[in-house]
Amino acid sequence: MLTPVLKKNDKQANLLIWIVSLVVFAAVCFLTNVKVLTGLNLGFNVHILALCNAIINGTVSVLLIWALFAVKNKNYALHKSLMFVAIFLSVLFLVTYIGHHLLANETKFGGPHDAFYFFYLFILITHIILATIILPFILFTAYRALTGEYRQHKKLAKFTWPLWLYVSITGVLVYVLISPYYLPVVH
Repeated sequence: MLTPVLKKNDKQANLLIWIVSLVVFAAVCFLTNVKVLTGLNLGFNVHILALCNAIINGTVSVLLIWALFAVKNKNYALHKSLMFVAIFLSVLFLVTYIGHHLLANETKFGGPHDAFYFFYLFILITHIILATIILPFILFTAYRALTGEYRQHKKLAKFTWPLWLYVSITGVLVYVLISPYYLPVVH
């Protein structure tokens, strides 16, 4: 096992994790509904940010699977590195996600006449619900690893990992399904 890098302080960690989770949730809820920047001409198609989101989500999916194989093979240093990259990319995703929603008009999926409409709605709704609740689980799971509480880390990871993987994979799928409906930004 690896040497812990944080001193255990559950009270402080719990407070920090919940504050970060609530601030991120509030920021996403607020900023994705603010459309004051949609008229800006930035000189590029703002939907490129949605493509960046899909690429980041796809990369996170690969990293999560690779990290699982690493830990199963007792390569804890590689597992730790891969998980740090996955967390970093998830932060980067959040920035590009908010940026896309600040700059682009809302895009509607084709409608009930589209063959994939109900599939899309199911994927989108489950993706949104799980993406909303996954952050504190990711942070608590990482905290347990960083403090060397590997038994608790493993218990949390058995729940967190598949949910995070589902969110990252369905993020790519949502992009693939909605991207044909993106309208060019006209200025």
